[in-house]
Amino acid sequence: MRKSFDSLAGIVRREMQMEPLKPGDIFIFLNRQRNQVKLLTWDGDGWAIYYKRLERGTYELPEFTTESTSCQMRTDELQLILGGISLKNIKRRIRYQALTEA
Repeated sequence: MRKSFDSLAGIVRREMQMEPLKPGDIFIFLNRQRNQVKLLTWDGDGWAIYYKRLERGTYELPEFTTESTSCQMRTDELQLILGGISLKNIKRRIRYQALTEA
């Protein structure tokens, strides 16, 4: 958890093969013990990092395949993880979703 702005952006480019300068994207980094989290985002004119260390407990990992180095999640899922709420126990009601072009 010693890495800062440029090092984390480099990880996003090299290992995740994504562009960290896309406004609105948030990149999440957890330590091995999962009790510390860093969020990296580009807000259009500079980097921002949110860093939190839990005094007790751990952060839940979202579900993803072991072959991938990254996964996508919704903003509300990130908020639940940061708040200590398990995503496995959440029941979502059906909502309309507009079709997006790929």
